[in-house]
Amino acid sequence: MTATRTPAAWSVKPSPLMIRILSAFVFIGLVVGGLFGGTYTVYALVIVLAGLALWEFRGLSDGMGFRAPLWLLFPLGAFFAFSGTALKHVDVAVVLSLSLVAGLGTFLVVPGRRQGLGRWAMGLAGAPHGLIWVVFTVFAVIASDAAALLVGSRLGRHAFFATISPKKTVEGAIAGVVASVITMFVGVSGVLGISPVHAVVIGVLVGLSAIMGDLVESQMKRIAEVKDSSNLVPGHGGVLDRLDSILFPPILVYFYVSMFGLLTR
Repeated sequence: MTATRTPAAWSVKPSPLMIRILSAFVFIGLVVGGLFGGTYTVYALVIVLAGLALWEFRGLSDGMGFRAPLWLLFPLGAFFAFSGTALKHVDVAVVLSLSLVAGLGTFLVVPGRRQGLGRWAMGLAGAPHGLIWVVFTVFAVIASDAAALLVGSRLGRHAFFATISPKKTVEGAIAGVVASVITMFVGVSGVLGISPVHAVVIGVLVGLSAIMGDLVESQMKRIAEVKDSSNLVPGHGGVLDRLDSILFPPILVYFYVSMFGLLTR
């Protein structure tokens, strides 16, 4: 008599790392595909990703004790998402001034006014341009995250902001910045032909601001006492968990290249 294997015996359960890698490839593929799919595809991608990230941010703010108001969070988020394109003629200073006056004034009459200042601050904080620069910035952040994870998990010895994110290490942070610099050097200097000095500076800015965005979201999750912003992305948590590193880099890159007139090169 020979033993027969049940179907369950042949089943292979993917490891958490494999799930994380596969979902990362799918996520990156959607983002890169959207960037090269044309203007309206990019708009649709921005709307979906920004909407999901803001929804997760609202959940985190609720856990922190100051729930960001939808009527302030999403309109401001939409404005900042398209402030460099479809809404580029709208003065940012005017929008921020109206947000200050109208936003705080509204809390005089709406429910939750006792926490008005904190809720207004959360709504404002949760809401805040050439395709090639967007692509290079995204790739630099991805390279930074991957290098930080790889080096930090293998060679990391010295804790980096352990009270906020225990797994972060100095070695991983340095590797992340170096990877960002290399990516920007290849893209900005090699492809666009811009001075290597600019490429290195932009790479450092992207690497450091990616780390800052990661730490800011980690701090929010720690205060809200949750592990992930949601469970939308298998192996990664929520959309905001994947976009936290890219919250600040595009802003710094945009202002830097604008200041030195690099957008037209």
